[in-house]
Amino acid sequence: MSNLKGRVHSIQSLGTVDGPGVRFVVFMQGCNLRCKCCHNPDTWELLGGVDYSPIELVEKAMRYKEYFGQNGGITFSGGEPILQAEFVKEVFALCHQNGINTCLDTSGSFLNDDVKALLAHTDRVLLDIKYTTDDLYKENVGCSLLPVLDFLKYLDEQGIKTTLRQVVIPTKSDDIENIFRLKELAKKHKCVDKIELLPFRKICQVKYDELKIEFPFGGISEPSKDKMDTLKSYIEEYL
Repeated sequence: MSNLKGRVHSIQSLGTVDGPGVRFVVFMQGCNLRCKCCHNPDTWELLGGVDYSPIELVEKAMRYKEYFGQNGGITFSGGEPILQAEFVKEVFALCHQNGINTCLDTSGSFLNDDVKALLAHTDRVLLDIKYTTDDLYKENVGCSLLPVLDFLKYLDEQGIKTTLRQVVIPTKSDDIENIFRLKELAKKHKCVDKIELLPFRKICQVKYDELKIEFPFGGISEPSKDKMDTLKSYIEEYL
């Protein structure tokens, strides 16, 4: 075993919203993007967090294995976990040795050999499709949509089960046309077996205040339940 260490922001021992079933969720430190809707600005800098070895994290996860059932397991989120792809790969490999399902929550903003090696040990990807147009990506994320589409194409080629996730942001991604584009994206990739729409929330405002930085979308309202129900009904037609 190598002396590789990963920088971890926080851990949620029994999560229920970051992949199927009950999951041990590891939020990694560091992110290469600056999404204007980001809920976790405290994860941006890679130098923060707590160092863990792969075996330390797996031993922690094993304590909760009895709660995972048939569908649960471990999920790596962030921040952006693929920034520490080699470390996450080692954790996932150990998880598979111990019969634990693996899930990766990522923006898919780049793809290199280290990320491909990680994906070889990944049972499911939660791919965050933040917007469905390149212009909105460049304006509100800090990267292009194109590398994300390349990432999705690779997932499809490898047959890795994929959930497309999108945060519904009023005036940005709450229109029917966007939902149709998201559905079309799913239809083109057989690996996609689920689409999740998540409501934009502003409970993160306190984090921005503590960091003394502006929350770019602080002036945008949260979507209503009726709006979310309407958009989700279009997704259910696809599913």
